[in-house]
Amino acid sequence: MFKVRYLLALIVALAQPAVQAREGVEVGEASKFSQLVPADDVEQQAKQQYVQLLAQADKKNALGAPNHPQVVRLRQIANKLIPHSLEWNPRAKNWKWEVNLIGSKQINAFCMPGGKIVFYTGILDQLQLSDDEVAMVMGHEIAHALREHARERMGKTTVTQGAARIGGALAASIFGIDPRITDGLARGGANLLSLEFSREDETEADLVGMELAARAGFDPRSGVSLWEKMSASNKDAPPQWLSTHPSGRTRIDQIERNLDKVLPLYERAKANR
Repeated sequence: MFKVRYLLALIVALAQPAVQAREGVEVGEASKFSQLVPADDVEQQAKQQYVQLLAQADKKNALGAPNHPQVVRLRQIANKLIPHSLEWNPRAKNWKWEVNLIGSKQINAFCMPGGKIVFYTGILDQLQLSDDEVAMVMGHEIAHALREHARERMGKTTVTQGAARIGGALAASIFGIDPRITDGLARGGANLLSLEFSREDETEADLVGMELAARAGFDPRSGVSLWEKMSASNKDAPPQWLSTHPSGRTRIDQIERNLDKVLPLYERAKANR
């Protein structure tokens, strides 16, 4: 009887489909800190700041028109990347994705929570980015939004501020400091337009962004030339241990170590064009 049950169990196990290992990069689970802040609140705040930014740019005649060649180009690249983002965050399927261009010498781009993407003309013009390199930048910025790094940072701030309020109350009682001052120092709204991410977040965004670009048919090896250009334009950057961002050399090394995980995705996407 035992042998029969064993054989039946073995047959059932063999009949089960094999679990496929995930293709692509490995970055682990999203931070639990993000769960401390409601996603809807973060996305609504991002939308408000985004609308204000575009209004200010439009007032200065710095907002790229829909038929601007670079706007058309950016939106075409985004349309190829976005479908591959849904695996990383199920909320992304309901985001109202937007892509805009602002005339500025800043070498910068970002994607706010909720899928609001902005490029500055400086990063396109000064670095003379190819489409593959633009896709790497855009993929990186989209990855920040998908992995909810802004929400994570806000969650960490919530914990820090909670501790600061307790410390502030103690300071107020011990040293006679006005508690309104200590509590005010503990508070502070998040500016999602200037939020800096940790080195770990930046590395994660590099890897996820590289995979998004590869799946969309953009050469992930362009990440190397991208960061060579970025490093050349940022020679006065502080040492890595004094910066929230990894050095260009560190980023290139990380990209090169993970190319074998995404090149097959790129080759497949290129073959299916």
